Parts: sequence; C-alpha cells; structure tokens
Amino acid sequence: MQVSEFDYELPPELIAQQPLPQRSESRLLRLDAKSGAISDLAFSDFPTLVDERDVLVLNDTRVVKARLAGRKASGGKVELFVERALGPHEALALIRASHAPAVGSQILIDDLPVEVQGREGELYHVRFPESVESVLERFGAVPLPPYIRHQADARDAERYQTVYAAAPGAVAAPTAGLHFDQEILSKVKARGASIAKVTLHVGLGTFQPVRAARVEEHRMHAERYSLSNDVFQSLAGKRVLAVGTTSLRALEAAALAGELAGETDLFIYPGYEFRVVKRLLTNFHLPKSTLLMLVSAFAGVQNIRKAYAHAIAARYRFFSYGDAMLIEA
Repeated sequence: MQVSEFDYELPPELIAQQPLPQRSESRLLRLDAKSGAISDLAFSDFPTLVDERDVLVLNDTRVVKARLAGRKASGGKVELFVERALGPHEALALIRASHAPAVGSQILIDDLPVEVQGREGELYHVRFPESVESVLERFGAVPLPPYIRHQADARDAERYQTVYAAAPGAVAAPTAGLHFDQEILSKVKARGASIAKVTLHVGLGTFQPVRAARVEEHRMHAERYSLSNDVFQSLAGKRVLAVGTTSLRALEAAALAGELAGETDLFIYPGYEFRVVKRLLTNFHLPKSTLLMLVSAFAGVQNIRKAYAHAIAARYRFFSYGDAMLIEA
C-alpha cells in the first residue's frame, strides 16, 4: 500500500489558525461507513446522536508546555522540544540547532544549564538542573502544530487543552476532545450515555511525517497509555464511541496486548480489524498522515475520500482547531 494513496489537495485557507469563540460552535460531519451517507450537522447536535447504549471514551491527558527556547554557550539559538520526562530531572527531547549538539555539551534555558547526556535515535537524553516540570512551567510554550502559524499565547494555553485534561504528559492535544464544553458533556450524560476516561500521552510522532513510500514500512513512535480495569469492564455490551484517535489507540492497544498500561507503537491502517471501538469522533487529518490512514481503516478508504472531498467543498475547517467528524462503523 502506497503512502501516496492517502494524499489530497487542501486549500490553505481551510487550515484553522484559531479556535472558534466557543468550543461547541464547530461543525460536525457525520459519516455512515456502511451506507456511505454524509450529513452536515453542528457539534451542538452531538448529544442527540448518543443514548444509553453508548459509552464515550475520553483521553484525559494534559498538554505540557513542551517547547523551550534556548541558546548554546556560543550564543547560537537552540529549541528543545521535550517529548517525555524520564524522571524528575531527565527527559527525552528533540533539539533543533544549526549543528547537532555534542554529548556533554550544555544548552542554556534562560540561565539554567541543560546537559546533553546522550542520543536515542532522533531524540536526545537531557538533564535539567531542576525538575523538568518546573522548567517547562516557567519557560515553556504550548507546542502548537507547525501548520498553526502564530506564536502560542494565553488563549492557546486554555483552548489547546480539553476541559477534562488531568494527567500531564502530552506534547499535542487530543484534538477531538477540544469541541466539548461542560454543557455538552452534561447533555451527553442526560441522554443516558456513560463516560469513561483513559490516558494516552500524545507524543512527538504526531508531528512526524511518514517518510516511507510504502505504508507498511512506517514505524510509529511509542506512546504511553493506561486505563483502569473498571473502565475496561464498563465497555462490555456497549457501543464504544472513542473521542479521538488517541482514545481509540489506547483501547485497541490494551485489547491487543492484554495490558491495561504500557507503551504502544500500534500503527492502524487499512486491513486492521477493530476489536473494541464501534464509533469514532475525530477531526480532519493531514494528507499522507498516520491518522488519515487510521480513519481510512475505520471507515473505508473510499468513504474517507468522499467525506474529505465533501468537507472541502462545504468549507469545513481542518486540523487541530478545525471541525469534527463522527464516523459510524
């Protein structure tokens, strides 16, 4: 299967650069994967589409301020993108600089010396002089995706985060959840649907392009996930509606591995047999991305091509701050 099969042309003006004034003001495209039928709705209609048969699974990961501006001792600019903390003072980070930093060298974040201790593939093992958490909180910026062109500000700190975010550790938001406010969640519960939470810390891989020509040759970055046994048991006999591809991957990874916590590099593309999830709420994804491959596996390649063509013609807003899609498998 060729990566080029998952390409499409998107007018640049359809890439949402800012969140809407209210979370639930977004549009909702509903796709029935069995019939191929498409409906144009508002996200405020979402609660009417669930009932007591459904359990919504939310990813409660919290985005950390993972982007750090620094400099070398020589004065050259450096950017650290912290992928994950390894301990109180240590982390794996992507480092962008004019020249790759040497092991043993230091990068200054403000006046704090960060030591480069080693390299693991594309990432560097770094050590901070104080806790990773405190450095990110003091000096970090919200890691907006590269297609959002403005510098992260106070509004992004609030809106590039779900209202139910609880467990710090993500470097990108689980964006399908950004459409929910407390009113929508209350209406979902009033309809009789139940809500369960899992955690999958969205990693650096969400920003990485697929460089292989063949889909099967791509390798995913591992991401940490966890869910309780109570949550897993609560899914039995229910229509599982995953809010976002990250919730879906956590559920499918747990079912495949038989482990309720761990790391997963599960790569879902057409041909994958879904074990848990029956409905998927998601945003619109980048061309040739692993997430576009995932939704194509869930809904069918032709259905997704048709739905994306419809969304472009109907001027839906795309990507992280864009509109939503509900896929009925």
